Amino acid sequence: MTTRIIRSLRKRFRRAFKPRTVSIFGVKLIAADERVPPYLQDLMYREVYEDTERNILLKILKPSARVLEIGTGVGFIAALAAAICGQDNVSTYEANSSLASFIRDNFRLNQLEPHLVLKAVTSDGRTVSFHQAENVISSSIFDRKIVGHTIGVESVKFSHILDRHRPDVLIMDVEGAEDELLRIPGFGSVQHIPVELQPHIIGRDKVDELKRIVELRGFRQRFRELARFV
Repeated sequence: MTTRIIRSLRKRFRRAFKPRTVSIFGVKLIAADERVPPYLQDLMYREVYEDTERNILLKILKPSARVLEIGTGVGFIAALAAAICGQDNVSTYEANSSLASFIRDNFRLNQLEPHLVLKAVTSDGRTVSFHQAENVISSSIFDRKIVGHTIGVESVKFSHILDRHRPDVLIMDVEGAEDELLRIPGFGSVQHIPVELQPHIIGRDKVDELKRIVELRGFRQRFRELARFV
């Protein structure tokens, strides 16, 4: 029986019985109706939630690698990294404080506790206007002009956390704010940068410019079939 058939059967089972948790590549996630919106629940049921990021990380993460994630979301990628690299080697920053209990509950579900900081990350450490979208995975310090509300959020300076954590792997999924963060002068100890670039938010020209900037700092694009990552 192929993997595709097995996944299809699991998806059908989940849609029929609506389990309160799902497991994706060994990482458990809360999927209960009262906590997870339908669009996100469907991604989890189909095991395609964060699948591009997940597949890249499964190729590059090694035990004991130091990982810094900017944009925790619901905690799936941080939990996956902690399972592979060890929880003490993973630090993750999330500006959307309304996700705090959800993230921590997902960590507890996996008996993992990577270092979570509920602050935004900026180039200069300023207080920012954070656009808290109704769609929880679309919130950003970048104003995407979508339904939600705006709050003030403290941030930490990007160069300071690079110096503090000295990551080998820098994971970034910040819904357009990569246009600010990837322009800093250097990335310190970082060897890999899986970053979701958002042409539909910042425009194709800026995406191409960011790729050139990162390449000039000694990185090369890999996984060309997943071209949104460098």
